[in-house]
Amino acid sequence: MKVLVQPRDQGGECLWQVRLDQHCVSFRSEEEARQFAARLEARLRAPHNLPDWPVQRQAS
Repeated sequence: MKVLVQPRDQGGECLWQVRLDQHCVSFRSEEEARQFAARLEARLRAPHNLPDWPVQRQAS
């Protein structure tokens, strides 16, 4: 997944957007946007344990 931090002019106000594919989150400062992006990337890279599902019997 690609996480982008981009400036965005909205009605004369400069906002910063963090984009993850087609999802956007806006911030008032570049620092806030970069902190959010760093936290998001760390969570995406973190190991994720999946629950143990019961073993299904195969059809014979």
